[in-house]
Amino acid sequence: MEGYKKFRKDLESSSKIVLTCHVNPDGDAIGSELALYYALKKMKKNVQIINHSETPYTLAFLDEGKIIQKYNHKIHDEIISNSELMVFLDMNVLNRVVSMVNICKKFKGKTWVVDHHTDAENFAGDYILNTNACATGEIIYDFFKKEKFVELDSQIAIALYTAIMTDTGSFRFDRTTPRIHRIVADLMEFGIRPELIYEQIYDQGEIGRLKLLGYALETLSLNSTKEICHMTISLKALKETGTDEADIEGFVNYTTSVRGVKIGMLFYELPNGFKVSFRSKGNIPVNKLAAEFGGGGHLNASGARIPNGKIKEYLNIIVGAAEKYLTKGERK
Repeated sequence: MEGYKKFRKDLESSSKIVLTCHVNPDGDAIGSELALYYALKKMKKNVQIINHSETPYTLAFLDEGKIIQKYNHKIHDEIISNSELMVFLDMNVLNRVVSMVNICKKFKGKTWVVDHHTDAENFAGDYILNTNACATGEIIYDFFKKEKFVELDSQIAIALYTAIMTDTGSFRFDRTTPRIHRIVADLMEFGIRPELIYEQIYDQGEIGRLKLLGYALETLSLNSTKEICHMTISLKALKETGTDEADIEGFVNYTTSVRGVKIGMLFYELPNGFKVSFRSKGNIPVNKLAAEFGGGGHLNASGARIPNGKIKEYLNIIVGAAEKYLTKGERK
């Protein structure tokens, strides 16, 4: 992969390094950050992970040492400013760091983006982008191996396994190639127990999360052709169940589990606007659909945030926009 050698050189020549990722981090973001962190600590680097969001409780088992810090400008602006290198993982649009945008814009050191999403924004000095990768964790694994950057150990392997497992939908999405299984087999040589990792992430939810899912499922609705399914989560439902945005992870997949559905959507109310997550089957490009509303992502999994918008005002507009992607040419 082009850029690996320069990335290695910049990592090796920098003593103070900051790693960060997107708002509401998932398993790929947290796993990629921690894998690179552990590798850099082996090199005796002064490396810190600073994120806008708290780590979801479902992923807290990866960070038992409380390595990941939640951004506080009073504490972290000086740390970031005094660093020589900043690496943005599993994101390629600067506003995805939310509260950290201003300090990131002011940062004078070297900047790298390592990511697998499409439609990268030009805000960093250097990029490692592989939109064919199933996860950013796959890119980090390749970097370690091809550059002989670090010897894998159990900590790094668990972090990378989590990154790949979560972003492949537990190895059921279409980018789960034979090569991915070979990578996972290599990682499992370090004593990984897949059943325990899966349990931590997916089978240890708070009761409020299951109650929230009940609220969401009650809202399931189909368009006239029954090929688009959507659900809605309101702020009221979050309040009544004592949950937050992190608890919604994976809910959108229920929309595409309905027979005949080609496109699924989850509308999630925010204090100032709303977020919509898209999922699709086959070659239906919901990343293009998301782009129509200022978002982006992958062919079959994308999203967009609509600041100050109301779900009731946009729902039919977005469903209508999605219908044009259901033409015969898009189904292939």
